[in-house]
Amino acid sequence: MRRAALILAAALAAASFAAAAASRTATEAGGQAVTIPVHEASGDVAQMVTTWFVPPGKGPFPVVLFSHGRPSGEGERDKLALGVSRSQLRYWLGKGVAVVSPVRPGYGDSTGGDVELSGVHHDAAGRCTGTPDYRRTADAAVLSIQAALQWIRAQPWADANDVLLVGQSVGGLATVAAAAQPLPGVVGYVNFAGGSGGNPGLSPGVSCDPDQIRALYAGYGRTTTVPSLWIYAMNDQYWGPDVPVAWHAAFAQGASRTTFVHAPAVPDGDGHGLSRHPASLWAPAVDAFLAKVPFLHPH
Repeated sequence: MRRAALILAAALAAASFAAAAASRTATEAGGQAVTIPVHEASGDVAQMVTTWFVPPGKGPFPVVLFSHGRPSGEGERDKLALGVSRSQLRYWLGKGVAVVSPVRPGYGDSTGGDVELSGVHHDAAGRCTGTPDYRRTADAAVLSIQAALQWIRAQPWADANDVLLVGQSVGGLATVAAAAQPLPGVVGYVNFAGGSGGNPGLSPGVSCDPDQIRALYAGYGRTTTVPSLWIYAMNDQYWGPDVPVAWHAAFAQGASRTTFVHAPAVPDGDGHGLSRHPASLWAPAVDAFLAKVPFLHPH
């Protein structure tokens, strides 16, 4: 009994610390924060720091659930304070859309271990060694998305029947994986540069075992029913220009409504970070997608 009490006390203390840190981050960015429990596959319960932003006016508002990427290195993952970029925030809030931005377990001040670790490894020559498990990464991240959606459904300011998933990099992979399952209220998604296994420092433009990602996407495509937009820059330094095309082609065989956009090369070379850049580089494609899907429109 005493051990159980100590474990509970430690968990409550960790959640309290995460909530305080989240409040500081949210206040600085103009949002509000909460911690959401995520029941992990191991049976552990992590506390996920989640920041949300609402536009001016009277709700309930349509909602974008934004899934961040995976910073390289443990130190960078520990420093992740807010998953959504200011460029994305300005775009969505300007359309009267609320934005929910979880920092998944294993990142920032959220508790829990690095459950999204795929095991990818490059040697000093840039060769991919070992066998990564990208499904493990996607499955872990999907649990976070599902927990955030459950929380959204309980918020009075949110239109829980008008939710769009948006993801960047590993968050894009997670978005594709999540939307392959029935998710009440989710009407579509935008995948920015989704994937895993890249290392632009050691292997620029050539990721580790891209065929494994292609097979995952093919499987997700067979069970996806909501429309999707996939956006990759021509100079994506993680995947290169050609592999994303093959990934989407495999997904598209599932016959859901899906569009692939190859955005022009990002001028500063950071094509993989397209979603963080000025909206002029990606908003025309997103605007065109939004005009054809039920998000922001009467159902």
